[in-house]
Amino acid sequence: MATEFICSLRFFHLVLCLLCMVPLTAAAEDYRIDTLAEGLDHPWSLAFIGDGRMLITEKAGRLFLLDAQGQRLARVEGVPAVFDKSQGGLFEVLPAPDFADSGMLYLSYAHGDAQANATRVLRARLQGDRLVEEEVIFTAEPMKDTPVHYGGRMCWRGDGTLMLGLGDGFDYREAAQALDSHLGTLVRLNPDGSIPQDNPFVGRAGSLAAIYSYGHRNVQGLYCDGDAVWAHEHGPRGGDELNRIEPGGNYGWPVATHGIDYSGARISPYTEIEGMRDPMVHWTPSIGPSALTRYAGDRFPDWQGDFFVATLVEPGARRLQMRDGAVVAQQRLFEALGTRIRDIRSGPDGALYVLTDGADAALHRILPAD
Repeated sequence: MATEFICSLRFFHLVLCLLCMVPLTAAAEDYRIDTLAEGLDHPWSLAFIGDGRMLITEKAGRLFLLDAQGQRLARVEGVPAVFDKSQGGLFEVLPAPDFADSGMLYLSYAHGDAQANATRVLRARLQGDRLVEEEVIFTAEPMKDTPVHYGGRMCWRGDGTLMLGLGDGFDYREAAQALDSHLGTLVRLNPDGSIPQDNPFVGRAGSLAAIYSYGHRNVQGLYCDGDAVWAHEHGPRGGDELNRIEPGGNYGWPVATHGIDYSGARISPYTEIEGMRDPMVHWTPSIGPSALTRYAGDRFPDWQGDFFVATLVEPGARRLQMRDGAVVAQQRLFEALGTRIRDIRSGPDGALYVLTDGADAALHRILPAD
């Protein structure tokens, strides 16, 4: 009898452990999803610029100004020409930290043509519904001939420097281990595009001084909290990663990865290598992480300080519950949308904002059910 009881307890404990590792779906009554704008054509990025106004980019090279209800106020003129093919196009719009005074915006986009293209960053002043005083401050080197794996996410560190995530160009994955190429790296810039002198590879022969970290595949989620930086990247078939970024860190791709190639072939026999940084979290099979935010509002007290990851492979998003700088649990949310999510943001009003993906996409606002 005692033996049967002990076995039952062990079985119950095993079930509990297994459940802890499985992302749980929140009850629908925990929140409601309000639709603000519909009919968006492959939107990519959302930004808040004060007075309830928002900016949304569309991949084909369009930038729209919206009010707090999601109504389009204007299409912003003066957006640079973009290379709109496959994964290329207009990516992020990021207001300067002093946007309220300066009106400065930063745009990342694919520049060039099918034979030679790269991720580029432009800064400009928003004047009414037009961009003025445009200036290109960064273009990734070298140019490539693939229309994929651009990265494109940006964020501001607390010290006022700009972080930009880049991709490996797909066919050039070995370049992610080379310091003479921006492919597969995170770069750190001053607001005018100059190089901060405390970047880790400044003055190192054969290295590009803008590089902050390397060994990345395709960085599509980036979040700055003070001087701390988190990034997530796409793996191939599995091996998506969330990383805490350290200056000069090598994050392994393609010599250390949990993913395998789309053909089924092994990319590397190693999932970790001494001297390379292991991910905080990896997702295998892939969830297709496309954007990263940290909830900072007061409408969902239980979400305070947790990360939210937009996903392209599974519908909805992932909530990463954080404790002492570590991910302790994951939860699948917003599956009722039934579609891919391209961007996710913690809004200044305490709501969470979700931008879906595709030719007939929408902007949604997440609020408490009550």
